[in-house]
Amino acid sequence: MNLLFVNNLTVIDFSYFDNQRGILGDSWNVDIELGGELNEQGMVFDFGHVKKKIKSIIDSELDHRFVISKHAKNLEIKQTNTSCELNWQNVMGHYQHVSPNDAVLVLDIKTVNPKAIANYLQEILLQALPENITNVSIKLSQEQIDGAYYHYSHGLKKHDGNCQRIVHGHRSKIEIFENHQRNQALEDYWAACFRNIYIGTREDIINETDVDNKPHITFSYKAKQGKFSVTLPKKRVYILETDSTVELIADHIAKVCTEKNPNNHYRVMAYEGIGKGAIASS
Repeated sequence: MNLLFVNNLTVIDFSYFDNQRGILGDSWNVDIELGGELNEQGMVFDFGHVKKKIKSIIDSELDHRFVISKHAKNLEIKQTNTSCELNWQNVMGHYQHVSPNDAVLVLDIKTVNPKAIANYLQEILLQALPENITNVSIKLSQEQIDGAYYHYSHGLKKHDGNCQRIVHGHRSKIEIFENHQRNQALEDYWAACFRNIYIGTREDIINETDVDNKPHITFSYKAKQGKFSVTLPKKRVYILETDSTVELIADHIAKVCTEKNPNNHYRVMAYEGIGKGAIASS
């Protein structure tokens, strides 16, 4: 069997539910191998088509979506032709996610992890690729980060694309320079602030209430793709006065640092997933 490989084909930025950590934003790098017979061009598959067709399928299935196992404890699913409402709970509290169908993916897997998602994608790709391809192998992996990082989820209601989906996320590193020197303590502090968090915008809050004596908060907005809302335990929320673009997140961190030490200069490099982000200085 002939093998073709493409490393770093794409990055999946998405969120999923973890029973121990709650709603979790993550970023997974995608490596792929295709196995099969050579076609009339002497190829397993054209590299140009790998980067277009296969990347497009993977992005459509996972990128910027909220993923949950159908076996999540106490999960109730209410679905129409256009929208999906999910209700569930665990020891941390109650959760609700309402969105257009394209923004959510409910999978028949025990837990959401790289191996289970890779198996899911491999089956879909085998059905979509030419008959000469008899094997698809996908490796999903997190970026190796030496230093501070955090998992966050958010939604950008003003965005023209899939970032408007109210629960999608990233695993992101952070670099903070204080007076032109890396400050690991500050990086660790902000990584702790944003660990396993939902970053919400204050103007999108429509309700704050106690459920089983635990404070919960609901964010909701209308965007081009439809109506979105999410309810989750308040202790898993960090509220901004602005939208939660990576530019505004970096700016927020820089401003808070300056407020605490106004005589110092700060440069914040806030990443959004792998290899991209924003810089703010104050």
